[in-house]
Amino acid sequence: MTAEQWGVRVPARQGEEMRQSLLREGTLDCTLRVLRSGGDLVFPVIAEREETERYLFEEQPGREGLARHELVGGIAIMHEDDPAGAARILAARPSLHTVLVPTSEVEGIFRTRTFAVLAGTDTTRTEVMEHGHRFVVNLAGAYFSARLSTERQRIAGMTGKGELVLDMFAGVGPFAITLAPKAALVVAVDLNPRAVTLLLENIRKNRAANVLPVLADARHLEKILPWRFDRVVMNLPLAGTEFLPDAFRFIRPGGTIHFYSLVSREGEHLDRIRELGGTDVTERVVRSYSPVHWHAVYDIVVTG
Repeated sequence: MTAEQWGVRVPARQGEEMRQSLLREGTLDCTLRVLRSGGDLVFPVIAEREETERYLFEEQPGREGLARHELVGGIAIMHEDDPAGAARILAARPSLHTVLVPTSEVEGIFRTRTFAVLAGTDTTRTEVMEHGHRFVVNLAGAYFSARLSTERQRIAGMTGKGELVLDMFAGVGPFAITLAPKAALVVAVDLNPRAVTLLLENIRKNRAANVLPVLADARHLEKILPWRFDRVVMNLPLAGTEFLPDAFRFIRPGGTIHFYSLVSREGEHLDRIRELGGTDVTERVVRSYSPVHWHAVYDIVVTG
């Protein structure tokens, strides 16, 4: 039998990367077969997104639909408190050890939230494999987003050999460690002691000896760091705007700031960026966040 569903089309050579990305997001519709079309693959997804179109897919025989969830390593995060659905997810995905549901929003200066265990092992700690890197995360102790995997690869592709990089809100280190193979030095800063403890573990696990962990408030970095940087990463979507002046102070002429923010209209932060001296600015949608908000990134080249 066939069913109409949203699909994401990619060249076949990018198929496994896309499959893994959709699995991490929990948006791959596992009840339908992947469609082959010429040299492309079309993956069925459970919701409309920017690059999707409608396609007819063959149904997977004997596959009961799973409740919507997001994958982070060996943990599935559900959107609803559904123990029966959690048990089905755990049974259907042998690589998982735990199914959680959030019991709070992302909140506080450490950007964390609380969870309840719906099925499996009573833990919020897991290990995430991402493009050859391994990250130990604790979802209740430090912020981590598997949905930014593609974005981390994009920034890594832009990073030049021997750059000095500043990650102002490093968390457990996914941006810092991803950029480390090209950079001469990555300074990875976070205010959360639990995040920095995990960052240290991940530096050792990935042998990223050129990542310098710093436990500090980004507002006070000028008193600590003597360098100016070729690239600054600012992944603090709910409150990063207040730190833009600090990022501009740390960037070298010709350097690039990657500023991530939750926005409700296109160009929301352009006036402030230009006021600080950013003239060459590219704004991109990273992902949808809600019906009226989306996660955007501003790539800012500072010319003087």
